Amino acid sequence: MKDIVVGLGELLWDMLPEGRKLGGAPANFAYHASQFGFESYAVSSVGNDPLGREILDILKTKNLDRYVSCVDYPTGTVQVELDSAGVPRYEIRQGVAWDNIPYSSELKDLAMRTKAVCFGSLAQRSSVSRETIDRFLDDMPDGDGRLKIFDINLRQNFYDKDTVCKSLSKCNILKINDEELVTVSRLFGYPGIDLEDKCWILLAKYNLKMLILTCGVNGSYVFTPGNISFVETPKVAVVDTVGAGDSFTSAFVSSILKGKSVYDAHHLAVEVSAYVCTQNGAMPELPAKFRL
Repeated sequence: MKDIVVGLGELLWDMLPEGRKLGGAPANFAYHASQFGFESYAVSSVGNDPLGREILDILKTKNLDRYVSCVDYPTGTVQVELDSAGVPRYEIRQGVAWDNIPYSSELKDLAMRTKAVCFGSLAQRSSVSRETIDRFLDDMPDGDGRLKIFDINLRQNFYDKDTVCKSLSKCNILKINDEELVTVSRLFGYPGIDLEDKCWILLAKYNLKMLILTCGVNGSYVFTPGNISFVETPKVAVVDTVGAGDSFTSAFVSSILKGKSVYDAHHLAVEVSAYVCTQNGAMPELPAKFRL
């Protein structure tokens, strides 16, 4: 049987300048994990509306398994504006379907069989989805190489210290970028420490297996107890960076689950995310050379 990998949280439309593209960090993560050969599920909610039905049709064509409920809220949309470097700025609609992901006996069964789950802070802005994420993490067994990845994904003002602390206490891998690390450092009261020391503090305080720090064009780091891996960011012709971080996380986690070293997993993650930057949208098909 294949290991089960889950992306739990927002599922939405990125409204890009060239048109709408399917997105949401957990769904992006799940899609790329499916490309690496895992039984992968997007867990979320959509509205009972044309945009929601279109999402379900696309997930079907992408052969991505899903536990996506239809609820009486509109399907989520995000207005995305890109700067001259292709870096996105988001305006995220509130009171939408993925704010209202229900828990169920089917989800509990999925949690108990899941090898790796990726979740973030954004879907925890509402009590319904926050409770679903909490229950899924609690019902997922510990040990046996199981991974609970907190891709912190701070957006606008949709986070608070309590949510971040609770999520850190439930995960064993943290994925964070340099700007988010500065924000978290302010929340926790140690803003004057350099980036590496902040990472060591978080790794030790929350007993993490790994901490992944991405710094855009300035490279990326993977911290494990006693070791650091650093890989430079390749120079590519950027179309947009939407979903690049999600593909990085998915490639890295998929490699670790396949028994690869942190070094090899890190290098593949960098190559995959660089490729995604050269494509439109968050869910491009990956070339065969990246497949594990």
